[in-house]
Amino acid sequence: MAVKLKSESEMRIMREAGQIVGQTLAALREKVKPGVDVLELEAFVDDEYERRGVGSPFLDYSPAPKYPPYPSRICISVNDELVHGIPKHRLLKEGDIVSMDLGSVWKGYVGDAAITVGVGKVSAQAQDLIDVTSQALAAGIEAAGKAKHLSDICAAIEDAILPSGYSIVRGYGGHGVGRSMHEAPHIPNHRIRFKGIPIRTGLVIALEPMVIVGGPETYECEDGWTVKTVDGSLCCHFEHTIAIREGQPPEVLTLP
Repeated sequence: MAVKLKSESEMRIMREAGQIVGQTLAALREKVKPGVDVLELEAFVDDEYERRGVGSPFLDYSPAPKYPPYPSRICISVNDELVHGIPKHRLLKEGDIVSMDLGSVWKGYVGDAAITVGVGKVSAQAQDLIDVTSQALAAGIEAAGKAKHLSDICAAIEDAILPSGYSIVRGYGGHGVGRSMHEAPHIPNHRIRFKGIPIRTGLVIALEPMVIVGGPETYECEDGWTVKTVDGSLCCHFEHTIAIREGQPPEVLTLP
């Protein structure tokens, strides 16, 4: 799959799409409290998107025949759920950590971002996990402004995680974004053996570090979507969509 570079006008629309995601995630962050039902968070997204006339790249998404159409506009994953958690009736408890992955479709273009939020007071380890993963995303974004090739970004993300001793998830990672939610290139959160594509003006990518306290092994649940850690350990996920212009810092498109 060829990489599709974006024009300034396309990146301007993608900024609008990204801001919708960023604003909605910021509002969701404030709603995450002990006793809140996960379905309340989903309902907020439904109401917000319908009010604003925003499309969802998640709803009814199926990348391959083995995946049933995804039934929600948002992925909400709790504790040992890494990604793609289907919202269901579940009351959040003090000490939980909640990952919320959200996309938008606006004027034909996609915005995509994710945050992980602690519920009330969380353990020191849970907070450290959140901090490490968030810092890995920041390191990847910073590297994208100086990188010559994709491998430079992958290495920066890995280097931010390794000192923690936590596991880097294999098989999942960042990706190109545009008219489709998943475009080339795939962006691992660890070093790759080749240089990868050159980092050029017009490249729009989502960086997406995923980190596990325990072992790196994961599995898909019977619902066909939710991915959990094999050992039941906590995991974390952050994501931003960024636009590259050579000689300038990357623009984070998914800020509120």
